[in-house]
Amino acid sequence: MNAESPRQEVAPGKRVALVLGAGGARGIAHVGVIQALEARGYQVAGIAGASMGALVGGIYAAGRLKEYTDWACALERTDVLRLLDFVYGYPGLIRGERVIAALRELVGDHLIEDLPIPYTAVATDLASQREVWLTRGKLFDAIRASIAIPMVFTPAQFEGRELVDGGLLAPVPIAATRQMRVDRVIAVDVNGPAPWANPALAPRAEEAEAGHGEEEEAPEPGGDAPDGLRERMASIWDSITASVTPARTGKHKSRGVMDLMSRSLDTMQAHMSRVQLAQDPPDLLIQLSRESATFYEFWRARELVERGRAAAEKALDAAGL
Repeated sequence: MNAESPRQEVAPGKRVALVLGAGGARGIAHVGVIQALEARGYQVAGIAGASMGALVGGIYAAGRLKEYTDWACALERTDVLRLLDFVYGYPGLIRGERVIAALRELVGDHLIEDLPIPYTAVATDLASQREVWLTRGKLFDAIRASIAIPMVFTPAQFEGRELVDGGLLAPVPIAATRQMRVDRVIAVDVNGPAPWANPALAPRAEEAEAGHGEEEEAPEPGGDAPDGLRERMASIWDSITASVTPARTGKHKSRGVMDLMSRSLDTMQAHMSRVQLAQDPPDLLIQLSRESATFYEFWRARELVERGRAAAEKALDAAGL
């Protein structure tokens, strides 16, 4: 149930805690999952999220999911690039203030403890090497901490602690929902197995190209950067775009730095997800293949929302829910 809507009577068995997993751009699929649950009359009575799951879950808890979805689905590649405030000499490529400012303007400022839906953002404390459950304070401070992918985003300072991406230790943070009074726990894992067993599901180059048309000329990254830094930023972006090209054309090229980082993160999070789900299984698991998108392909939002909705409907049908 959207937090903007007045509370209504919910049918027995329909109050759920939603666990939204980490996975970069694939986490946009969480929007489609929520849409599918709402369409079947489920009420989300609690949310725990890591990384992109914390972002989508927090925006939903604040009652602004539709506005976020419209905004995200309108993003082109050049729009995504303009949201990246590249930095040099910091422990990360991107400061993250620009995208957080854009989201704060879209969603508004909220305190977690004032949200109408209990919400937990999960981050990782580098000093203690433990996961941290953020359940109070400013919503976007918690989101910024949870999405701080090491080496990509600079770490977040939160109440005196240096925090990074919650997906490092808890890519599917089920434990954070166990105290919520709900009928069932539904977890969404966007690091699911690749569908190689079914070749019909493998991405085809022509499908990846569909809807993109001719490549747009990207704006120069770091337009306000000092002299000499702009070329370095352009080289970083070239590494990103170079890693996208082989998947779309089938041509062999050396793997770009961001593609290597993406694959490495996927490998780590997929393994951690399997461990978490085996140790603490939810009542219902909804999975999206890790091959659905790389962690930085935020310009594929519309497609990923649809993939999330389809995955949720398939899992709900299989469970008879």
